Amino acid sequence: MGNLFSALGTGGPIIAILAVLSIISLTLIGTKWLQLSGLNSKEKDRRKSFGIWESGDKKKAIDLLAQNSSPLNNLVEYAMQSLMSGTNRLSLDSELTWRGNAEVLKLSKYIRIIELIAMISPLLGLLGTVLGMIQSFQELELAEGSANASVLAGGIWQALLTTAAGLVVAIPAAVGATLLSEKVERSSQLMEGEIGRLFSIEDNK
Repeated sequence: MGNLFSALGTGGPIIAILAVLSIISLTLIGTKWLQLSGLNSKEKDRRKSFGIWESGDKKKAIDLLAQNSSPLNNLVEYAMQSLMSGTNRLSLDSELTWRGNAEVLKLSKYIRIIELIAMISPLLGLLGTVLGMIQSFQELELAEGSANASVLAGGIWQALLTTAAGLVVAIPAAVGATLLSEKVERSSQLMEGEIGRLFSIEDNK
């Protein structure tokens, strides 16, 4: 591995940094994807709970959600408990907004890091290319005209390799961050929709 980085000249350390950033990015994307994909995994239980609530057995509806915990179910369960205890609707709206925003903030955690990796990876790649080109032209100058084209070409491809590596890291990170942000947005809308449905059931009784 050390010989490989030595062969890449000044681009070696940049390639090493990009490799670390790639591992971090892919790990975070995989972790967040699993987290966000499981957000609505208890939808069937929530639908059943709404039906029980509508029939009038509020405690059983709350118990069902308590047994099938998920971020969204927990929010609906809190709303049900508050409604059953007679909490003022205006106060409840404010509390649910706060809790919902806190949940969305938690779901958004680490997405900014993925976005940052997507942004800086091409810049690191470009930096490696610039440093490699500087090194190549310094070697050409030191050769005082005795260097052949293959020596210069070898230095150039080593330099350009860091730009390619930067793009390879940046593209999956940018795609992942965009898709994850969209999932968080959909999750936020789902939270609002489920709370709205509960209030609608309660108001139409």
